[in-house]
Amino acid sequence: MTFGEFEEVVGQAVAELPEEFAKNLTNVEIVAEIWPTEEDLAGGRAGRGYHLFGLYRGVPHTARGHYNAALPDKIAIFAGPILEAFWPNMQAVRQQIKATVLHEIGHHFGMTEDQIRKAERNRRRF
Repeated sequence: MTFGEFEEVVGQAVAELPEEFAKNLTNVEIVAEIWPTEEDLAGGRAGRGYHLFGLYRGVPHTARGHYNAALPDKIAIFAGPILEAFWPNMQAVRQQIKATVLHEIGHHFGMTEDQIRKAERNRRRF
């Protein structure tokens, strides 16, 4: 898979977001990046032996207050770790990209890691 193809899958995942998420995304850009930086790894708190598939960089909705003329927040979806973990199973790659986009959007809306993990577990039950 080329990086361009990965970017297309990320764009498709964003285009297929449930309306209740998509309509409330404000001042945030969702992009594909190749690998997380050392700073990303530290900020994303990826533990030893874990991959960092995505990272939210910004001010969550719940902490915005007077939020005028701010640069867009950014959600980065990392191609290298996802492809390393799931390639060549394209269905698994697509599912992980979608799950990562949803996970990072949870942070954009102000959810903690624990809240997101609980929501992910509940979603898998259905």
